[in-house]
Amino acid sequence: MLAQQRRQAILERVRRTGGARVAELVRDLGVSDMTIRRDLEVLANRGLIEKVHGGATAAGAGSTEEPGFAAKSMRQQTEKEAIARRAARLVQPGGAVALSAGTTTWALAHHLVEVPELTVITNSVQVADVFHRSGRSDQTVVLVGGVRTPSDALVGPVAITAIRSLNVDTLMLGIHGMNPRAGFTTPNLLEAETDRELVAAARQLVVLADHTKWGTVGISTIARLDQAHVVVSDTGLPDEARAELSEHIGKLILADPAGDGELGHRKPAQ
Repeated sequence: MLAQQRRQAILERVRRTGGARVAELVRDLGVSDMTIRRDLEVLANRGLIEKVHGGATAAGAGSTEEPGFAAKSMRQQTEKEAIARRAARLVQPGGAVALSAGTTTWALAHHLVEVPELTVITNSVQVADVFHRSGRSDQTVVLVGGVRTPSDALVGPVAITAIRSLNVDTLMLGIHGMNPRAGFTTPNLLEAETDRELVAAARQLVVLADHTKWGTVGISTIARLDQAHVVVSDTGLPDEARAELSEHIGKLILADPAGDGELGHRKPAQ
């Protein structure tokens, strides 16, 4: 197992159970005590866990907690890649698509650079950089201005003014959490305001959210569940979430991180 895979396994264990002991990780992962302690140090330095005597606990996840882009990019990498690969198939050549900030939309951008004659609107510095580095002359990328957040989103009055003058076919929205009562949420008030303008500018809303986003609630709501036309998640999504989302949205697509397979659920006919 590579170091990156081992650290992902440790992170998932800590997040699932709330904590892990060094001795248990040594036994289960088959590496030395020193290796595990180094792994925990790396994860703690990235703000993903909290080191305690003899092990680690999950980092606090309050409604206003906003990890930086680097920290978030390490989480659920396989699931995010599967979601991005599947979501890219929803974008047609020659269309206008908006991408919000986030590590899943950033993963999606790497696939969309292959779509010809695409116009991209984004408030993400990271997403815009992916398209810039591709060097395609047939794609147009509009990066709105604004104030930069920890997740590398541009927000505030400047961003909102720019977005209000635009109309796009589809918005690919990355989120912090989704919940039946709160809907799709973020821990950043200004980012929520900007994302709501992106929702209003799009004819179709596609939400990209791996299974760990279910049940997480940020302080501010971007959109209700029933405002999403499509949600693209992964096969790790629990049954209760599948049932709830299928009832409220137009279509639920579950990408399989292990391959190209997928499950699809449509909203029951009324």
